[in-house]
Amino acid sequence: MSRRLWYCGPEARNLLLVLFLGQVVSLFLALCSLTSSLIADLGVDAPLSQALWNYVALAVVFGGVMLYRRQRLLVPWYWYFLLGLVDVQGNYLVNKAYQYSSITSVTLLDCWTIAWVIGLTWMFLGTRYSLWQLFGAAICVSGLCLVLLSDAGVAGGGGSKPLLGDILVILGTLFFAVSNVSEEFCVKKKDLVEYLAMLGLFGSLVSICEICIFEIKSLESISWSAELIITECGFTLSTFLFYSITPFVMRLSGATMFNLSALTSDMWAVVFRIFFYRQKVTFSCNSTNAAAFFATDLLRGQC
Repeated sequence: MSRRLWYCGPEARNLLLVLFLGQVVSLFLALCSLTSSLIADLGVDAPLSQALWNYVALAVVFGGVMLYRRQRLLVPWYWYFLLGLVDVQGNYLVNKAYQYSSITSVTLLDCWTIAWVIGLTWMFLGTRYSLWQLFGAAICVSGLCLVLLSDAGVAGGGGSKPLLGDILVILGTLFFAVSNVSEEFCVKKKDLVEYLAMLGLFGSLVSICEICIFEIKSLESISWSAELIITECGFTLSTFLFYSITPFVMRLSGATMFNLSALTSDMWAVVFRIFFYRQKVTFSCNSTNAAAFFATDLLRGQC
C-alpha cells in the first residue's frame, strides 16, 4: 500500500488555503496603501471621510445577510460600538500618516501590529509563544526601527514630515492590534457575518459623527475630479475586499498569522514606490523586509 503524500492531507490543504488567502489579503492591503497614498498626493486630507464608504458597504452587504437570516446578536451591541470606535481611529491615524510620510514607510511600519498582537493575544486569549518566536518578533521590531532612524535623518523616506507620519502609523497599529484580536475572538467564538455587519454599522456611525466635528472644512475645500473619484472608488473596493476576506484568515489561523501574511504587502509597497513614484529604496527598507521575513519563519510555528 502506497504511503499517502503529506501534501494531500487535510492539514496541508488547510495550510495552503491559509497561505493563499493570506496573500490575497496582502495584495488588497497593498492596494489600500497605494490608493490612500494617491489620494493624499491629490491634496485631499480627509481620512475619516475616505474610510467611511467602506464601513457603509460592510453594513449594507453583511447587514442585509443578517436581516435575511433574522438572527439575534450573539455579542452585545456596545462591544461592537467600542470595536467600531477603535477600528475607525486606527484607519484615521494610518490614512492621516500618508499626508506626512511615504507609502513605503507607512506600510513597513504597519508591521508594528505584529508586536502589539503578540502581547494582546498572550494577555487576553492565552496564546503562548516560545523564546524563538519572541526572538523573531524582536528581529522584526529591530528592523522597523531602521525605518524610524532613516525617516528621522536628512535622507528620509519621503514626505513632508516623515517622523510625524511614522508616529501616527505606530499609534494606528495599536488600535489595529486591538481590533485584530477582538476580530479573532468574534469570528472563532461567535459569528463572522454578525461581526462584519456590526463593524460596518458602528464604524459608519462613529465616522459620520467625527466627520461632522473634524472634517467639514476639509470636505468643503476638496476639488473633485474624475481622477479623485476613481481613486476613492479603488480605495473603497480594495478596503471592502480586505475587510471581507480577513475574517476567514482569522478563523483558520489567528491574528498573528494574519499579520505575518500581511508582511508581503511591504514588497508590493516597494514595487509601487519604484514604479509609481520613481523613488529609490533606501537601505532601511530592504533591511526591514529582510528582518520581517526572517521573523515570519520564526513565528510561523505558532500557527
